[in-house]
Amino acid sequence: MRAIDAPGAMPEELRSQKMSIGADIKPTDLRGILKYVPRYQDQIFILAIDGAIVADENFGNILLDVAVLRSLGIKVVIVHGIGRQIEELSSLRKVTITDSIGTGVTDAATLDLAIRAAGRVTHLVLEELSQNNLKAALTNAVRSAPLGILRGVDHQLTGRVDRIDKEFLVQLISSGVVPVVNPIAFDRDGRPLRVNSDLLAAELAEALHATKIIFFTPNRGLEIDGAFKQQINVDALRDLLAKNPDAINEAMRSKAAHAVKAIETGTPRVHLLDGRMIDGLLTEIFSNEGVGTLIHGNEYQSIRLATKRDVRAIYNLTRSAVKREELVFRTQQAIEKNIENFYVFEIDENIIACASVTIYADKPDHAEVGSVYVMPFYHHRGIGRKMIEFGLKLAKERGATTALALSTQAFTFFTSVCGFVEADKDALPESRLKAYEESGRNSKILLKSLT
Repeated sequence: MRAIDAPGAMPEELRSQKMSIGADIKPTDLRGILKYVPRYQDQIFILAIDGAIVADENFGNILLDVAVLRSLGIKVVIVHGIGRQIEELSSLRKVTITDSIGTGVTDAATLDLAIRAAGRVTHLVLEELSQNNLKAALTNAVRSAPLGILRGVDHQLTGRVDRIDKEFLVQLISSGVVPVVNPIAFDRDGRPLRVNSDLLAAELAEALHATKIIFFTPNRGLEIDGAFKQQINVDALRDLLAKNPDAINEAMRSKAAHAVKAIETGTPRVHLLDGRMIDGLLTEIFSNEGVGTLIHGNEYQSIRLATKRDVRAIYNLTRSAVKREELVFRTQQAIEKNIENFYVFEIDENIIACASVTIYADKPDHAEVGSVYVMPFYHHRGIGRKMIEFGLKLAKERGATTALALSTQAFTFFTSVCGFVEADKDALPESRLKAYEESGRNSKILLKSLT
């Protein structure tokens, strides 16, 4: 973390405000937050804030949290919507509008209200950032072009993104300035067009190689058939949008579609977050569980070989399982010694599950899939099965014809879900049999053919 008197560090009054919110913070909580800082430092987050959230009483707290991110060296670009404000102006001025969100037809009267709404909302964003001692600038870094005629409908003054001046935005960010992008963009001839803010966020994320997009909405997050989803992989979401879009809560459909686009074009993670929640931004970013919906890449791509840097995380992850006698005790030294056998499952760069695959020299046709553990918060999401399937696939690739597993409490999962069958201890390699008998755990011995 930067020293408090370093350029861009959090002002003293800002620190005291944040401390007053969480005055009972524990040292362990702080360690949990600090582990994320090296991962996110100097990376770019796109914060896409709905117009409804700009109008909410929690808006000031969000930009206070933005100041916290900046103090930790996280770079930020803010995109804001104006849908709520256009509708309010329409009602106040008794002007009929053709579209409020920037995806339908924008006539001249609607564009006029959009320009007025955008100016007011951008002013509020700059005002709040100034109150938190952050430099910011409204940019014209996005060049637009008319959306044109789609399915026979002329969208008139609705625009799409034609070009993004990446160099300009990077220069601002490098100078410690927070770029603010509003949903009025100009075409080649300097004429204004209304552009959807979700689209802007996805396009900016692609151009700037952002690590995250965080959508702030007046909703908890993604709902599918009325049930809240804490996380979903992009393949499942893409399939749902194609086959059954009505299953997704209507307010999140645009964000879901643009999240898929963003991930397909290189943005690793997209978050849908309730902008009315105090400290929601920091909780979403700096905790394993989060409070909104995380949209991420294919889950199998989240399994990787562990490294020595993961030893402490694996040890801490499995400690509670050891206490419940679900897993055999291993010291950090023992984990480190065999780290080349361990694999971890990451979500948003957080290790939430692990497993090991061991080939025995005295019985090389047998491979043990062990140390399978999933953080309780992520139970019943198929992650344990994915870890075991990954281990079986890896064992087969390494020449094993039989997979071996030992379990004291999860043996029914291995047999009923993963297709293992119970065996006796004669099935164990001699080197493994000795450790089995010395442990005194009397684990069930399970086998599965890989041929």
